[in-house]
Amino acid sequence: MATKTAASNLKSKKNLTRMTQEAHKFNGWRLCVSKTGNTFYRYFSDKQFGGGKESLAAAEKTLAEMKEAIAGAKLANGKLTATSVKQIEKIMGAA
Repeated sequence: MATKTAASNLKSKKNLTRMTQEAHKFNGWRLCVSKTGNTFYRYFSDKQFGGGKESLAAAEKTLAEMKEAIAGAKLANGKLTATSVKQIEKIMGAA
């Protein structure tokens, strides 16, 4: 089995987009999840987390926590409740 190169590990995935903006010297990951009319997003900078792999790991950890929270979230009229939204926003800010 062939191993992946470092560059191939840094390709975008579902809910995670690799951001590389040389002009603004920003490299990192954007986590974006939409559910029942709510969109949650956060940027994970390579500089803040110590590199591309580290920022990806932080983004993936946060995504897993978000998915768990969304799966257990209560809905009211087909939408996330305000309490559920606050819980997910808290997870987004904790990383």
